Amino acid sequence: MTRAEGISRHAVVVGAGLAGITAALQLADAGVRVTLVEGRPRLGGLAFSFQRGDLTVDNGQHVYLRCCTAYRWFLDRVDGAALAPLQDRLDVPVLDVAPAGGPRLGRIRRNGLPVPLHLAAGLATYPHLSLAERASVGRAALALKRLDPADPALDGIDFATWLGRHGQSERTIEALWDLVGVATLNATAPHASMGLAAMVFKTGLLSEPGAADIGWAHVPLGELHDTLARKALDSAGVRTETRTRVSSVCRAENGGWHVDIDGERLDADAVVLAVPQREAHALLPGGALADPDRLLDIGTAPILNVHVVYGRKVLRRPFFAALGSPVQWVFDRTDASGLKDGQYLAVSQSAAQDEIDTPVSELRARYLPELERLLPAARGAEVRDFFVTRERTATFAPTPGVGRLRPTAHTRAPGLFLAGAWTATGWPATMEGAVRSGFSAAGAALSELGRRHEHPLREAA
Repeated sequence: MTRAEGISRHAVVVGAGLAGITAALQLADAGVRVTLVEGRPRLGGLAFSFQRGDLTVDNGQHVYLRCCTAYRWFLDRVDGAALAPLQDRLDVPVLDVAPAGGPRLGRIRRNGLPVPLHLAAGLATYPHLSLAERASVGRAALALKRLDPADPALDGIDFATWLGRHGQSERTIEALWDLVGVATLNATAPHASMGLAAMVFKTGLLSEPGAADIGWAHVPLGELHDTLARKALDSAGVRTETRTRVSSVCRAENGGWHVDIDGERLDADAVVLAVPQREAHALLPGGALADPDRLLDIGTAPILNVHVVYGRKVLRRPFFAALGSPVQWVFDRTDASGLKDGQYLAVSQSAAQDEIDTPVSELRARYLPELERLLPAARGAEVRDFFVTRERTATFAPTPGVGRLRPTAHTRAPGLFLAGAWTATGWPATMEGAVRSGFSAAGAALSELGRRHEHPLREAA
């Protein structure tokens, strides 16, 4: 043990979303005394659950992919992996309501062959594109595979421009590229950085055959991100304070830090700000970043979720995506919510700028008929409940040029670090990006504190 390792150290992590929880666990696992401070009454940030009568409701539908190795580490670390299983193989039902004669079902799926042949058979039989459009997708995918997502030049152009240069029609963008891209980037192709789009598609679809297999929580998110996370934090010795606001973060005379919370001053050797970019900007001491106002230039994007409880079962599949309809993705949340009779569907609407403030009555008039068009079994079914959840700042906006605005975990102030999906993880605003940012912040803090540590992912070791 080195002298630095033998000295008791204290770190304060501000914000108990996935980034903050991850940073706190990593620091505690390395022997640092940790205090985790959260203003909300719960952990989990923007991936949480709440009660509505007898239902346990997630504020929004969240999924992850097999390539999300950091979030899979998080699930393992909180002993929750079995509660959020992955598909054996990628299989996405896609319903197109436009054809005459009713909705037409297609599937985006893979087989067990090597990349890129793992998707070739599924693409060849995908009915929502013409033969020429399917061939053009294959050519674009090969071009995409040659790109480096970290190339700064890609961050400066939008995804739609690149797709247009590579022969992708409006229909191809709607029926394939945006079908995936809107859900992962929270932006349509014209509003998405090509760098982030390349990262999503290259990693998810073109890195290894199983990379895009989908996983999702079969229990309320609060069970994973609050209940199990709190248990893991407690076991690691982390002091967790909820309903606690941080009023200031300032340098102490001894070179450490003072973190002022409700009625108490915490003295720390290291501080991790794992809060949204605007909150981080408000707490940063002078000189911590060369241009702190760049954080305010990182925009935000909303997500809307429409929740419908039917009196009977209207959907046989666990989820599907839709074309030719305002509806994007629909998930069956019946079992996870605790509903005993009927069926509960959650409609997840990303890039929802045009609808985020629409009154519930208008959304009801729009979405119930659309669900009936997509699901004939819903016609005439009793609607027992209809409600909406809105996250107006659900993610950072992945607009072209955002890459140069995203800061690293390090600041100019020794002992002060940043975490959050909005930091420079290379990923869009996902649960994966949040956990990766927690790794980065904790790793930077441990290095500065002189603590030996290893990155938890072999790929980044």
